[in-house]
Amino acid sequence: MKKNIDLGLLISRVTIAGLMLFHGVAKLSGLGGIKGMLAAAGLPEVMAYGVYFTELIAPALILIGFRTRLASLAFFFGMMAAMLLAHADNLFAISKTGGLEIELILLFAFGALAFFFTGAGKYAVSTSNKWD
Repeated sequence: MKKNIDLGLLISRVTIAGLMLFHGVAKLSGLGGIKGMLAAAGLPEVMAYGVYFTELIAPALILIGFRTRLASLAFFFGMMAAMLLAHADNLFAISKTGGLEIELILLFAFGALAFFFTGAGKYAVSTSNKWD
């Protein structure tokens, strides 16, 4: 069977970015919890609006394959920030089913990082420059 890396990249983009969009849409109802967490950490509450870029805009760009490398880098750093701010107590915690408590965040973060190195592939809106 002939391998199709571009189809694999499309499936990965749709999966990782598509699943993150559910988290972003849930945040449209408000950022009160995130603002409170930032304030408790001594950070400005306005940083909470970065969640919209990390969980809505960047995944949407990755999903359609537009500026994929740049969007995935922003997505990666957003996931790292979420991990360190909201899940720092669980970095090495094991869940009831035997996995890491933060494995979903790691999957999102390093999936996005992989797109930074690979780009979107040929099944994308744009593949014309170094940031796609």
